[in-house]
Amino acid sequence: MTWQSIEGHDRVAAQFRRALQRGRLASSFLFVGPSGIGKRSFAVALARALLCPTRPEAAMDPCGKCASCVQVDAGTHPDLIHVAKPKDKSFLPLELLVGDKEHRMREGLCHEIGLKPFAGGRKIAIIDDADYLNAEGANSLLKTLEEPPPRSVLILVGTSPARQLPTIRSRCQLIQFEPLADSLVAELLLARGDATNAADARRMAAHAEGSPERAVALARPELWSFRETLLAQIASRSFDPFRAAGMVSAFVDEAGREASARRERLRLAALFAAQFHRAWLMARQGVEPPEDAILAQSVKTAMQGLPFDDAALVACVERCLDALEQIDRNANQATLIECWMDDLDRIRGM
Repeated sequence: MTWQSIEGHDRVAAQFRRALQRGRLASSFLFVGPSGIGKRSFAVALARALLCPTRPEAAMDPCGKCASCVQVDAGTHPDLIHVAKPKDKSFLPLELLVGDKEHRMREGLCHEIGLKPFAGGRKIAIIDDADYLNAEGANSLLKTLEEPPPRSVLILVGTSPARQLPTIRSRCQLIQFEPLADSLVAELLLARGDATNAADARRMAAHAEGSPERAVALARPELWSFRETLLAQIASRSFDPFRAAGMVSAFVDEAGREASARRERLRLAALFAAQFHRAWLMARQGVEPPEDAILAQSVKTAMQGLPFDDAALVACVERCLDALEQIDRNANQATLIECWMDDLDRIRGM
């Protein structure tokens, strides 16, 4: 049964329900998982359940009708604090956490969560875009994390533990949200009108890493044009790592200067390459060609022209997955791309 109409995360809901039933709810959490899979929606739903005065907390079943529930849904509940990175900023502004210079520690999230709950229950704070905490912002949270106010809950919402400083990770309970199943992503795309037919929905879902948000971004024709060109280059006997690196760099540059948009494009490139090598490996094991015509053709070309063995293909897949992890760790993108393509070339020559 889907908890609070949030698809795919019943396991996490059950985890919180058990903690509440045992009276062992932690005070600080780090929600991580792919972007666009419902982590923020889950955090708000959890706040609704904890603040609803008409139902027991352990039931995790808010009424949805009382003043508290209505205020949570409207974003106006006095005991729910929510901060997020403004679109025109590269990091979460320190002022949102501890107030400006004139009101340091007398305003902001760290001050507000320490106040007595207005309704006598809990104080709950949600930090969205926690990936964009810089060192100064992360350090400003340490006292609140080390000495949480009574009956307070602080939830940081991000994509990967690697994006957080060790001081943050060590003071929060990690809650891992799994990517949504491809079939569920495809269903959501069709239901929301983001895909016009089942075939397009399946294709978008297959490359979305379990994220409907990422799947919608994949609807742009230029992404698929780049993918076709990249796969043709990787599948070719005359693979040129310098040319491939330039191709990927140009694709990333087209996203503009916004760091998150550039990172998403680089993730797509690494994901496309990983899927290609994985499909190639599966084809060597006798698995039927993928439904994706471009991927199937690229694999066919590679199998006809390149004498790879299984070990080399596994190494290529692992190197692409390493690139994805390095992207999450904010590695220098130019250096990452060059080293990644050089390593693929080296593996091919072994």
